[in-house]
Amino acid sequence: MSIGFWQIAIVAVLIVLLFGRGKISDLMGDVAKGIKSFKKGMSDNPDSSNNPDSNDEDSDNNNQNNN
Repeated sequence: MSIGFWQIAIVAVLIVLLFGRGKISDLMGDVAKGIKSFKKGMSDNPDSSNNPDSNDEDSDNNNQNNN
């Protein structure tokens, strides 16, 4: 027994009737914001801990400030 177009259409209509268009559009907007935030987080460089050169410069600056 396969799921046909009409069964999917009936379920979609029932979901819209139960939740209303406003709540569904709000939910989809929140999902889109979450995806954008996730992509932004993946593309940003996490503090320069992966770059060993910048750590050396920071420690040199700290040594100069302590003297």
